[in-house]
Amino acid sequence: MKEKFLKILTWIGIMSVLTIIAMLIWTLCWGSQTTTSLKWLQFLQTIGTFLLPPVLCAWLWDADHKPLRWLHLDRTVHWRIYILAVVIMLCAIPGINLLVDLNGRIVLPQCLEHLEQILKRQEEAAAALTLRFLQADNFGTLLINIGLMALLPALAEELSFRGTLQQILSGQKRSYHLAVWVTAFIFSAIHMQFYGFIPRMLMGAMFGYIFVWTGSLWVPVLMHFTNNAVAVLAFYFSDDTVRLTDNKSIADTIGSGDTWWIGVISLVVVTCLLVLFTYPDLRARGRRTHTR
Repeated sequence: MKEKFLKILTWIGIMSVLTIIAMLIWTLCWGSQTTTSLKWLQFLQTIGTFLLPPVLCAWLWDADHKPLRWLHLDRTVHWRIYILAVVIMLCAIPGINLLVDLNGRIVLPQCLEHLEQILKRQEEAAAALTLRFLQADNFGTLLINIGLMALLPALAEELSFRGTLQQILSGQKRSYHLAVWVTAFIFSAIHMQFYGFIPRMLMGAMFGYIFVWTGSLWVPVLMHFTNNAVAVLAFYFSDDTVRLTDNKSIADTIGSGDTWWIGVISLVVVTCLLVLFTYPDLRARGRRTHTR
């Protein structure tokens, strides 16, 4: 227990220092509220807060100073597992939209009305910023958006949460269920979006279990990337006749509202597909590759 506590303190300490450095760099070099400046802020924060701290910690904690080994990035699985992971994530999108819709319908008690208004304003501000980031007039900007909003956060967040926090909390194998759910809770909470908390936590738990079952961090990274990339691409290719009045593409709404039944089917299908990972003869534990 003491070792876990020290590792968490080390991780948080390194994360805090690098986050401050990232903020200082942004303030000195940009510091404005333009879209380009804010994109640089997100880039630097993602690197400083989520990407570098796990790598540095893994280098310290691995006996041979091989961070890829400690983070399970030196492990690969059969290509069919990667395909199955992508299929599961694509099938899960309508179900996630349904859960987002249900989560958004939560009404807090009257005594918490002021808090509810604050949470709603935060959601609106986050949605407005996301909309600014998603705007892309050409293919080059689209590639930047995919890198900034899909690839980088998928790798960095999985390194931090599944690769680092979940592994620290897991300890012995019998306790990995608690580690998966605690990590998923923190993963969702740190995004500070109450009306997307439940679906994000469940998605985080799915990533956590798949990491445990496959033994390779690349599988949840691929799933995380797929989820984010679909949102970016769907918005880019949506025109005014497809995009809704609240600037959401069909990928963000299918499975909710009048199409709730698609969301229900999605959750059932995903649950069945996830069961495949629980069969030893149908899943592949991560095989180590040689790293230096």
